[in-house]
Amino acid sequence: MLPMGEKKAVAVLGASGYTGGELLRLLASHPHFEVVAATAGSHEGMAVADMHPALAGAYPSLSFVATEAAAADGADVVFCALPHGASQRLMAELLAKVGHVVDLAADFRLKDASAYPTWYGEEHSCPELLQEAVFGLPELDRSHLAGARLVAAPGCYVTAATLALAPLVKAGAVLPSGIVVDAASGVSGAGRKLTEGTQFCTVDEDFTAYGLLKHRHTPEMEQAIGAQLIFTPHLAPMNRGILATCYARPTSSTGVAPLEVLADAYASEPFVVVSSRSPSTKAALGSNTAHLTALYDERTGWVVSICALDNLVKGASGQAVQCANAVMAWPETTGLPLAGLAP
Repeated sequence: MLPMGEKKAVAVLGASGYTGGELLRLLASHPHFEVVAATAGSHEGMAVADMHPALAGAYPSLSFVATEAAAADGADVVFCALPHGASQRLMAELLAKVGHVVDLAADFRLKDASAYPTWYGEEHSCPELLQEAVFGLPELDRSHLAGARLVAAPGCYVTAATLALAPLVKAGAVLPSGIVVDAASGVSGAGRKLTEGTQFCTVDEDFTAYGLLKHRHTPEMEQAIGAQLIFTPHLAPMNRGILATCYARPTSSTGVAPLEVLADAYASEPFVVVSSRSPSTKAALGSNTAHLTALYDERTGWVVSICALDNLVKGASGQAVQCANAVMAWPETTGLPLAGLAP
């Protein structure tokens, strides 16, 4: 176990975006991490407090520096909150400078390099690191996280669907094919950069499906869950949150108790709440906790498993910090909120 007494220096690459800002918020209250550098590609020299006014009290004198590997000089841990494709071009140089990197993008999540041209439209520029990268969903498999050099943290949709389905598939309670994942995300999941599809007049009072049949997170879900599925994401007119409603066929028409499977799988997990309550995004707001339930419908023969979480915390930055805690062999709950904000 790495010592907890001294603070570890942290650099956040891509700190001007929503996930980067959320990382800074969470790290500000972490007892063993200290942010020494924050980068922003187009905001070099700007004060962090000017981009993220809510962080002014925590970072009164921190300013953004250029997004380059040199920003990690002197850091023990680097968090990459960069657009897809950016971290893979920096990763070899980063790993030569620091002991541990946690990447929030999809650059190192898929093990098969040939999947990147299909789903992301370009060849992977650093395929030699794909097998070393540890998939960063601790509840799924934390055994490889301790001491890992490179962690690829899954995003919000994948985290929600995987938490809802992986235990059912692993237990043989549902068939590993023909699974349907319907999930809705708050607008912050699209990132900070404004587009025609995310501006207020487009999103307000609207609910729409997108990425039909070809959303890039589909192969990541299938890899993590171990099943073939169809995924339909939706954009909801809210700031934060993911609600994933997943449908699967049971392997047997008798003795199906999906709620018990989830309860057993997550009995010792501090960041997963399993109950008969229907999960809501508001219950997870601001916390690193995922809320789940599951039911079996005898009338139609379907299993329904539902997960709600905060897309910026458990679905991104909180999960990254949880992974970093595991890498350092610290309690995974260190510096992370268990309770959501209400009202």
